[in-house]
Amino acid sequence: MSEWMSRLFIAVLGIAGGLAVGSGLVALLIVFDLVPRLAQLTRAFRMSAWFESAIVSGALYWTFADFLDWKLRLPSSLFLSGIGLLDGMFIGMLAAALTEVMNVLPILAKRLRLSHYMIAFVMAMVLGKTIGSLFDWLIFQWN
Repeated sequence: MSEWMSRLFIAVLGIAGGLAVGSGLVALLIVFDLVPRLAQLTRAFRMSAWFESAIVSGALYWTFADFLDWKLRLPSSLFLSGIGLLDGMFIGMLAAALTEVMNVLPILAKRLRLSHYMIAFVMAMVLGKTIGSLFDWLIFQWN
């Protein structure tokens, strides 16, 4: 009975974590207006469905690649150059979007009348990120 309960707990925890991360990704894409901005920059408004499909396909592919432990067998220089270019493009677009949306938390706190708790919100996010990263690096990655 104990083993069954622990497996159920792990399954529920995994689903909850997946929902939280997925919701965060969708919220990030919506707040940054990533797809409309890409369509605007590339002057390809008719292709916005392709941009959305690429985001969903990429998320699904890398989810399966992670769960099923897929390995890519490519020459390292070609692989690293392509991945480095794509990573740089992603980080650049994300950094540009973050500079425009940095005032989301103060506006949200002001509208919800929670301005007095702003330091607690920021500290909770910082501590959550730090503890989660330490758990991943020190415990999860070693097993």
